[in-house]
Amino acid sequence: MINKQLLQPESIVVIGGSNNKHKPGGAVVRNLLDGGYVGALHIVNPKEDEVQGIKAFHDVKELPSTDLAILVVAAKFCPDYVDYLASEKNVRAFIIISAGFSEETHEGALLEQRILDTCEKYGCALIGPNCIGLLTHFHHSVFTKPIPHLNPKGVDFISGSGATAVFILESAVTKGLPFNSVWSVGNGKQIGIETVLEYMDEHFDPERDSLIKLLYIENISDPDKLLYHATSLIRKGCRIAAIKAGSSENGSRAASSHTGAIASSDSAVEALFRKAGIVRCFGREELTTVGCIFTLPRFTGKNFAIVTHAGGPGVMLTDALSKGGMQVPPLTGPVAEELKSKLLPGSSVANPIDILATGTAEHLGIAIDCCERMDDIDAIMVIFGTPGLVKIFEVYDVLHQKIQECKKPIFPILPSVSTAGPEVQEFLKRGHVNFSDEVTLATALTQIMKTPKPARSEVELYGTDIPRLHKLISSINESGYISPVLVREILSCAGIPLVPELVSTSKEELADFAERVGYPVVAKVVGPVHKTDVGGVTLNIRSKEVLAAEFDRMMQIQGATAVMVQKMIKGTELFIGAKYEERFGHVVLCGLGGIFVEVLRDVSSGLAPLSYEEAYSMIHSLRAYKILKGTRGKKGINERKYAEIIVRLSTLLRFATEIKEIDINPLLADDNDVIAVDARILVKKEE
Repeated sequence: MINKQLLQPESIVVIGGSNNKHKPGGAVVRNLLDGGYVGALHIVNPKEDEVQGIKAFHDVKELPSTDLAILVVAAKFCPDYVDYLASEKNVRAFIIISAGFSEETHEGALLEQRILDTCEKYGCALIGPNCIGLLTHFHHSVFTKPIPHLNPKGVDFISGSGATAVFILESAVTKGLPFNSVWSVGNGKQIGIETVLEYMDEHFDPERDSLIKLLYIENISDPDKLLYHATSLIRKGCRIAAIKAGSSENGSRAASSHTGAIASSDSAVEALFRKAGIVRCFGREELTTVGCIFTLPRFTGKNFAIVTHAGGPGVMLTDALSKGGMQVPPLTGPVAEELKSKLLPGSSVANPIDILATGTAEHLGIAIDCCERMDDIDAIMVIFGTPGLVKIFEVYDVLHQKIQECKKPIFPILPSVSTAGPEVQEFLKRGHVNFSDEVTLATALTQIMKTPKPARSEVELYGTDIPRLHKLISSINESGYISPVLVREILSCAGIPLVPELVSTSKEELADFAERVGYPVVAKVVGPVHKTDVGGVTLNIRSKEVLAAEFDRMMQIQGATAVMVQKMIKGTELFIGAKYEERFGHVVLCGLGGIFVEVLRDVSSGLAPLSYEEAYSMIHSLRAYKILKGTRGKKGINERKYAEIIVRLSTLLRFATEIKEIDINPLLADDNDVIAVDARILVKKEE
């Protein structure tokens, strides 16, 4: 729970506050005083009479009633302090800086549970333990530096790691990124990242609150809560970016399906962020760069003008933007000619616009004004540094003026943070941000551009036969892979198109089927998991005699229980799969099919149930999307039908949680149709 005593305490006590500012207890007191806390500040230290100019109490029993307690003492003492302060001194909020709890030992976990039980009993808010504290406009209850500039329209930053929060703050401060609040939740025993988002969502005021949230997450304890409140905040106008650490797995997994080999907790995180509309980042620099982009005016286009006085950075930025799917269009026509006439001889206006190393502040302003007038330019990037030979205050004065005047966003890339340190700092003090590295900026922009809007919450039923689906699932008596016949029946409940096939142990029956559907056909062994690996797939069978021979051969394969014959069709091989992840639900994957699934691992993930928009976003984010669109005169696939099957499968899974893994691989697609050729379903029945 988050209460007024935590956010706006009229009195604070620091248990373990000291005169040594190089220790956490002393640093907390220093930051509270330097932050201008206006309430009553108390200190408890049995060995000091005065701490940093404040009278110290030797024992908690001497304290008056207090709103918030900050504990900076050994873990073993914390439960007793919390119990006494809550029961006798009316403390209703705690920030426990101390480490040595559940993050270290079982005994520490028991201490942590005692603290939580006390807080729940008395209705107290609890931040931590094992955190750096809480930083707001009202009180600076942290023991670390740097203390960023606080601005009501700055970033709300929530971190599950104290040390990482400090490093992210270091990265942000050098860029000029302002903050509204910093929440270090530590072990998050009561208040985790999801709880903070919930509070911000339920108490959101668009006129007063920050519209930017940055998250560093080590554990998603409640995916549904995170999804719900992140989605809600983004729909209210907020923008959210996050790092989720610890999602990779050490080594490859032994799995019985393509989906099992590819799907992981990282797939679930990717799917959750996609559904919520959270921009996913993978490092501190990327996260703080995204945060800086969020402070600039929003724009929806993808065309950029680059103004620079150094050719190399302009080229690298052009390459990085192009790689991310954005454009740096050439500038032509009368406006470009006019610009060229106003710049120094030898300047280039091709885009990047190179005003040369001898270009002045005036030339920079002329180039920016030209880009502002061009209809096919959506945003302007300005690269301007110095070799340290001249002062460039005038240049940054012009840049400051143009940022205020222009309607198009301007991205300042000021790389000379050492040789032009004073000039850059003066520029940041005026309320601007600085992207000192152009490639990092382009990478961050790419992440933002490819992040979809929050998905609609409605389930696309598409006439899914839910009663029949439940009946089929109920007919399964034990866990494991189900028969091909039952697989087809389950997929047909969702209207997923299937290639004509027959599974049988009768050679004659299969031959009759092949005659009815027409040659050529495909024969596949039934039983072994990976058919191709054991020689269990034969394509392009054109006669009864060849089919009979292949039947005899396949039935000799170890583990064979039958043979499947299918009408042979052609098309681009696609893949759809899903895996049930605890707490997240079904993670749906799509990509190129056949053997390329595990070889290329070019898959997109989404969290069931999926909307049409999510399915299209998954397809478009594939590296192989150009193949799906069609290349070198070859027609592309029917993208609408591919998306429809993805959505239909996700709906089916919404009503069949007993399905733990499903592979539809391959689907064969052309410009007219997409048809499932092979599928496997793993069911786990509740004990």
